[in-house]
Amino acid sequence: MPSADFSLLANVVDIFARSIQPATIEVVGGRIASITPTGATAPDAALPYALPGFVDAHVHVESSLLVPTEFARLAVTHGTVATVSDPHEIGNVLGVAGVEFMLENASHSPFKFCFGAPSCVPATPFETAGAEITAADIARLFENPKIGYLAEMMNWPGVLHRDADVMAKIAIAQAAGRPVDGHAPGLRASDAAHYASAGISTDHECFTAEEARDKLAVGMKILIREGSAARNFDALIELLPEHYANLMFCSDDKHPDTLVLGHINQLVQRAVALGNDVFHVLRVACINPVKHYNLPVGLLEKGDPADFITVRNLRDFEVIQTYLNGELVAENGQSRLPAAPIAVVNNFHAQPVQAEDFQLPATGSGRPTLRVIQCFDGQLITARVDVPAQVAGGLVVPEVATDVLKLAVINRYQPQVAPALAFIRGFGLKHGALASSVGHDSHNITAVGCDDASLARAVNLVIAAKGGLAAVGADGQEILVPLPVAGLMSDQDGPAVASAYAAVDALAKQLGSPLGAPFMTLSFMALLVIPSLKLSDKGLFDGQQFAFVDAVA
Repeated sequence: MPSADFSLLANVVDIFARSIQPATIEVVGGRIASITPTGATAPDAALPYALPGFVDAHVHVESSLLVPTEFARLAVTHGTVATVSDPHEIGNVLGVAGVEFMLENASHSPFKFCFGAPSCVPATPFETAGAEITAADIARLFENPKIGYLAEMMNWPGVLHRDADVMAKIAIAQAAGRPVDGHAPGLRASDAAHYASAGISTDHECFTAEEARDKLAVGMKILIREGSAARNFDALIELLPEHYANLMFCSDDKHPDTLVLGHINQLVQRAVALGNDVFHVLRVACINPVKHYNLPVGLLEKGDPADFITVRNLRDFEVIQTYLNGELVAENGQSRLPAAPIAVVNNFHAQPVQAEDFQLPATGSGRPTLRVIQCFDGQLITARVDVPAQVAGGLVVPEVATDVLKLAVINRYQPQVAPALAFIRGFGLKHGALASSVGHDSHNITAVGCDDASLARAVNLVIAAKGGLAAVGADGQEILVPLPVAGLMSDQDGPAVASAYAAVDALAKQLGSPLGAPFMTLSFMALLVIPSLKLSDKGLFDGQQFAFVDAVA
């Protein structure tokens, strides 16, 4: 849809000048031709407020279960005009071809996606991924101007120890003039300084204000994350009054049911409601990402691309209109972006499993001890708890009464590989099982369940669809959300996927899970680079020792 020349009368919010005044915005050829004040010195209550659009400073579009064009159709309704998008999820499945898929699909939308070159594919050598992205691949990706940065450097031990391959990737980004994103959960003091000194410019993994202050002190920019699983807004928002110049907002991972309801606009509203200066909040939400990543996004200044939004007031931030390059792409909560063709690409070779594949024999005499993963609602980190094993018929089995469930990861890239098994507490299922082909970062099949038969049923639903989210109950209930695009994304439109996801999420909670986003939490139980205990297709992994450990001690 080509943009049309137009004028708009609104209370124009100038974040740089810290002013708000009625003015006429003239848009010609998709750019701001002029902003002419009416002469009034105070905002006009009858007019909407015009301000730059919101930017999600770090998100994995794949985690919305939507391809980029469908993500954009939902995001623009909430005033988001751009994202800084790390495609390492599909990169782990398909390599450079996956990144190219995201670029091609995104090219059918005016939404301003800035994709990064994935730095850690595979994320670790302790899991099976579907592909590898080398330093040479990254150099080739940077030949494309649409690749705007080196995506999160999750191998923080490699950075601290100045691993040659890690440092080569950082050097390639620096030579190409691209910023380098970080990922360093828990690093403090001298470790944070050493990490930053390698050229790492951001971090989105802080879960305490104290950790964030250590990183700010050594020159890193901090992203306040509020996604579907990891929620750090409450812990970090106290930083904003002093550090607004070096903060950004991000979602990291956003499931479709929550994306339908809101995006960065929700964080802006919450931050202002807490009494923060509205100009400081808008600088975090609108300006800082554009400046840091050199995004081709207008900031409501003369000559800029006409990327801006109108809202009813600066309290609720209810979005009335969203413009991209002068094109009205959303109005009153309705997207005006057309659907685009969705290709199906995949890398999926797992074969059906049997209940017996999930059996774990008890060894030795007496009652063994289990190293159990403790997961937490709203956090990616886990803890380790040691509990006596429940043994029946010579097998270590779940103990539903104490919420010790069986966790499994199944290699999806090679046929007929035995599942890796462990135990987990925190999912709260009373019966049935959940399974997902979204399993960060390598995206093998991750499943949690109360019994081996239910685990096999849920996993086989995912395998039959070559990717998806599945929930099964003890009484024959089952729901599957197919994800045929790389086993990560749907080929359906955003609202339909949001509705399907809401149904499978509801069944997971009906089965007993108290988690706010059970499938999102499940997807991170294979994320080895976040401590403490996680499970890959190769076994139970201690993220603090960076080594495998036995599930049965």
